[in-house]
Amino acid sequence: MSAPNTTDTDTELSAVNTILGAIGQSPVTTLGTHTVGSNSVSTYDNPEIAFVHNLLKESNIDVQNEGWHFNTEDHCHKTADSNGYLTFDTNALRMDLSDAQNTHHDVVRRNGRLYDKVTHTDVWTAGQEYVVDIVWLFSFEDLPSIFKRYITYKAAGRAATQMVTNPQLVQLLQVQEQTARAACIEYECNQGDHNYLGFPHESSFNTYKPFMTLAR
Repeated sequence: MSAPNTTDTDTELSAVNTILGAIGQSPVTTLGTHTVGSNSVSTYDNPEIAFVHNLLKESNIDVQNEGWHFNTEDHCHKTADSNGYLTFDTNALRMDLSDAQNTHHDVVRRNGRLYDKVTHTDVWTAGQEYVVDIVWLFSFEDLPSIFKRYITYKAAGRAATQMVTNPQLVQLLQVQEQTARAACIEYECNQGDHNYLGFPHESSFNTYKPFMTLAR
């Protein structure tokens, strides 16, 4: 008996079809442009499909913008370029100086670069390395499966709100979304190993964990 594949549990196509099914629409077999015979056919010729796919992408960005354990990376080393700019990577949603370097700076994003509101400039010391915390934006297929479900339900709720006049359906989808978010928070707590003394490798103290009581 072969083991189930856990690497591609959901795709953008399956998510779009889930959303379409939630609002009572027929599924599609492809997203984007494909060839049928000698003709090029695009699913985006149907504005409804394009709208649903866009809702999925918007929900993906909104969820990842919160900064979860899987897409937040602290203490990254970034070097200012020859102009002295600390430029945002194309898939960086947020970037901030790490706490150790943030005591004399107040940084925000401006013109795609890190701008210091204290010194009123986005020019840093060229060639110098800075330690930053980054929230990354990953593609839908690269997310943990539990977040894929949450994003899909979130987008389905938006689709029902904007495309279907059915308050009961919207409420049902909101319950699914809330349940999926609760599962994401549980995943976050389990995966992150969070405690008030900091990351486990930064301290020799082994904090109390609730499951240890249950395991007695």
